[in-house]
Amino acid sequence: MSQTHNIQDDVVNAEVGGLAGVEGAVQAKVIAPKRVPLWRNRDYMLLWSGQIVSSVGTRVSQLAFPLLVLALTHSPAQAGLIAALRGLPYALFILPAGAMVDRWNRKRVMILCDAGRAVALGSIPVALLLGHLTIVQLCIVSLVEGTLFTFFNLAETACLPQVVSKEQLTSAVAQNSVIDSVSGMVGPSFGGILYGLGRAVPFLSDAISYIVSVLSLFFIKAQFQEKREVEPLHLWAEIGEGLSWLWRHPVIRFIALLTSGLILPVTGYGLIVIVLAQKQHATSFEIGLILAGGGVGSIVGAVVVAPLRRRFGFGKMMIGSTWLWALTWLFFALAPNPLLLGVATALSFIVVPIYMSVQFGYRLSIIPDHLQGRVNSVFRLIAFGSEPIGLALTGFLIQAIGPVHTVLVLFAPQLVLAIVATFSKHFKDRG
Repeated sequence: MSQTHNIQDDVVNAEVGGLAGVEGAVQAKVIAPKRVPLWRNRDYMLLWSGQIVSSVGTRVSQLAFPLLVLALTHSPAQAGLIAALRGLPYALFILPAGAMVDRWNRKRVMILCDAGRAVALGSIPVALLLGHLTIVQLCIVSLVEGTLFTFFNLAETACLPQVVSKEQLTSAVAQNSVIDSVSGMVGPSFGGILYGLGRAVPFLSDAISYIVSVLSLFFIKAQFQEKREVEPLHLWAEIGEGLSWLWRHPVIRFIALLTSGLILPVTGYGLIVIVLAQKQHATSFEIGLILAGGGVGSIVGAVVVAPLRRRFGFGKMMIGSTWLWALTWLFFALAPNPLLLGVATALSFIVVPIYMSVQFGYRLSIIPDHLQGRVNSVFRLIAFGSEPIGLALTGFLIQAIGPVHTVLVLFAPQLVLAIVATFSKHFKDRG
């Protein structure tokens, strides 16, 4: 599985057959720009290129972060806790962030967030250079980065229907999947190399990648939201509107709960892979290559999702991908050496763009623009709010029972959810 902020996020993946012909029509009229091929859409290409650089930088630092914490503390539990701090703002701030993103200038939000992330990540190499890096600083950086990611990610998701035409959302989502897949393949490889050059180098590289993202956003001319009347802010009432909208749609509600249950046990996969690889005497570069296998798997998944979606209905795709999600998780416990651990990582990632693109396309196509931030924030709170718990739990389990037994324990809830999805009326009624 991929880490949730990059799924999510995630952040987050392949061409979605569900954007066209999904049950129900789009429930709001979207004022879309004149349709041109995506590669000739200047604003979209600026957004896409800036985010692919930023995403690679993020994957570089995400490999370096646990390596650095393990080197300083020798504690998987502390590595898990610091990683959990990055996900904590999602649970704390995503609902008000969704309401704010629907009101604020989304482009300005994205620029300020990436500028802030550049400063936060840049503080790590400065502290290393001065010899004053502490665990407290790493915790603060993790919290700041996670908070700014929360606002940025919601604004980016909500702005996409304004940058491309409605008919091109399918292709745009497919192109965005390239960002996730390429960064998942290239980022860890670079991360291993850069960490070998020096502990500060990966974090400096990520800071620079955020600066590139900021520059690309500055040159985008499109408005990132429809024109709307400025009204007094009633924060909790507006949050409640997003929650009410989602809860009245039983399929989206069920998918949010299902995704939450699938995300919690796998969100700490990176820490499991690192500890397994270190026990197999892998170098930092080899660990990067192992995690890069996830990018290879994501590319395969992104390629096959469109023909699979044309052949199978929404329900069959959701059921099948849930089973693949659970069963491929077991491969981590069966890999006896770094090579097969990399293969296991690649195989487990094939399902990510399949599952995520189908459910993402379904909800993106029916949420009205003026509710995009709020409804997506509620969905993501339910789906990804369990991430900090999963990260902390994974770290403690690794320290208590070892990585292999941790994989087996975390497989159990995934198996239960696959069975539940198989018999769910929400999927069976939709082919």
